[in-house]
Amino acid sequence: MKMIETIRNRIDREELDYQILVASLGDYARPRDKISDLLEKGCIVRIKKGLYVFGDEYRRRPYSREILANLIYGPSYISLDFALQHYGLIPERVEALTSVTTGRSRRFFTPVGLFTYHRIPLEAFRIGMDRVEIGDGMAFLVAEPEKALADKLNEIRGSGIRSRKELDAYLGENLRIDPDALKKLNPEKLAEIARRYQSRGIKMLSDLVRGMRGTKKKGVPSA
Repeated sequence: MKMIETIRNRIDREELDYQILVASLGDYARPRDKISDLLEKGCIVRIKKGLYVFGDEYRRRPYSREILANLIYGPSYISLDFALQHYGLIPERVEALTSVTTGRSRRFFTPVGLFTYHRIPLEAFRIGMDRVEIGDGMAFLVAEPEKALADKLNEIRGSGIRSRKELDAYLGENLRIDPDALKKLNPEKLAEIARRYQSRGIKMLSDLVRGMRGTKKKGVPSA
């Protein structure tokens, strides 16, 4: 099919939006109709309105669900369970791609899986994200390890974690986080995230990690 070959020659990436697709169809009349034809034939797959990936037959490499997560709903970046898995902090495989956003909490069921977005305050959103390069100039935004775990604690707030003992039980029994992995987190980052969230639970997490590392709070002299 000449049209899809033309598009493939003009678009190197696997994830494409409506504007990129229309621009690649500049030689054709009625681009909307052409897009409908491409969808019907399976040349492209609609992830959501205005966002697509190439179909299996025309794919040059795997598409990135992480990049799609950033594009489906924004502003957002990957966090919570998927990010915790990404960093090896939790042992379970996470199928749903989880993100945080400053918009309304949303869920998107797509042909390539479930994408969820959990609303957090703007002050907390602005801290603790990283840009991960995956080659060919492509990158996605993901929470740093400390932020991913803090976001998780915020997500389950109100679940009854009011003491160090309850926090230990949640981290060890519910999330099954390895103590050695927990010890590698930065307590100062966690303390700043706790301040942004105004969260007692995240502050407890900061103190827990600081105790595991045997470090003092900044500004507190050694005895």
